[in-house]
Amino acid sequence: METTPHRPVRTSGLAPHLTAREHEVLSLVSQGMNNSEISGALYIAESTVKFHVSNILHKTGCRDRSQLAARRPVAG
Repeated sequence: METTPHRPVRTSGLAPHLTAREHEVLSLVSQGMNNSEISGALYIAESTVKFHVSNILHKTGCRDRSQLAARRPVAG
């Protein structure tokens, strides 16, 4: 699997109470990456990505990844 470098996304605004790793995962989710792609980019298990995404959804009150990505400010 080929990995693409991810671009930084602002982390202040949406959920400052996320862990550093959750911010990384959120950044990649916001770029449209799926769990498998995120797992490859961060060198972690796909189950770990699912765990982080679940925590992020819970902490932000979002229903799903789409809602999460839509609320996420993009760097510009």
